[in-house]
Amino acid sequence: MEGRGRNQKNDRAAAETTSSDGDVWIGARLRELRKHHRLSIQELADKVGLSIGMISQIERGLSTPSLRSLRLLAEALEVPVSWFFASAEGHVISRHIVRRAQRRRLRVPDVGVVQELVSPNSASNIEIYEVSLEPGGSSGPDAYTHQGEKFGLVTEGQIQLLIGSDVHVLECGDSFHFPSTQPHRFENSGSGTSRFIWIVAHDKRRRTR
Repeated sequence: MEGRGRNQKNDRAAAETTSSDGDVWIGARLRELRKHHRLSIQELADKVGLSIGMISQIERGLSTPSLRSLRLLAEALEVPVSWFFASAEGHVISRHIVRRAQRRRLRVPDVGVVQELVSPNSASNIEIYEVSLEPGGSSGPDAYTHQGEKFGLVTEGQIQLLIGSDVHVLECGDSFHFPSTQPHRFENSGSGTSRFIWIVAHDKRRRTR
């Protein structure tokens, strides 16, 4: 009963929206990768602490996972989060170049976040994103952790960044770095749209594209 309660709490933290093309893409990618690892829905749910029902809804494109849930799924399945990003129409794969119009994108509308992958396929252990936050938008209600390091630069507006127990208000031009093992989250604490560059440097990890 206690485990079921934790799963239900995690499910409530996961963003749940009406089906969209992005949700269908994420679901298809998740199902493909789960089967590649020969995991049942139950086994994957146990690894990430989500319920079978939530995993099933994500795979069917009926729910959008929160950024935290997406990170947990990516780590459990040994891929970067960008594995789940949808390719732009007419996307041309290049190892070293990413054109602005061809960026892969993840949109989480209920928390006001849009992430665009700007690092090319040749990047081995690093992911670089441009993140847009609507007023009040955030990475989710809870801080999260994982292996590696985070770097960033605010390019527009203002963000509030939690690192451990410290809260930092960052303006345009401010930059940051911290170990990803420290609990962290971010939100737009201003009145306009905020944008920042978000760099995720991983420890040794398998890259699957």
